[in-house]
Amino acid sequence: MSELTITLMRLGLLVALWAFVIAVVGVLRGDLYGTQVTQRRSAPPRGNTPRPVARGAAPARVPAEQRPVGRRPQERGDREPRQLRVMSGPLAGSNLPLREAGTLVGRSPESALVLEDDFASGRHARIYKGPQGWVVEDLGSTNGTFIGQQRLDAPTPVSAGTEIRFGTTIVELRR
Repeated sequence: MSELTITLMRLGLLVALWAFVIAVVGVLRGDLYGTQVTQRRSAPPRGNTPRPVARGAAPARVPAEQRPVGRRPQERGDREPRQLRVMSGPLAGSNLPLREAGTLVGRSPESALVLEDDFASGRHARIYKGPQGWVVEDLGSTNGTFIGQQRLDAPTPVSAGTEIRFGTTIVELRR
């Protein structure tokens, strides 16, 4: 082998070794300091004020729910909950839109509603749209999920105004 080939192989091995060391340091750092949880902001309120349009620019699209085309089809009933409001606990006053596919609640950063509650589990509960309406399901949490004083042991249908307790946090389904 030529001198150049051996030098290139040594440099390649050195680069691979440093890449491995940096990867190991990143994993150790993640294990030592944990996952950084950032505060989530709620969406800004929707206003009905029109935005000014610059001369020659195309007008902005108006979202479907703001178009004056009469009454919307009854895909979602007017009485169905559309958001989850935190009533008490560290995140009191926060709102979260309900997703039909499911809203995960817990301490895990992957949850849609991340609870800062020592009595909540990582994946505490799930709220999803069932065939008859919204359903709350406890996901095997240690301290349980409660509606009033009743602990949930099976998926339970809920309606607007229902208060649900996860640890010390109470949420309510709102329209």
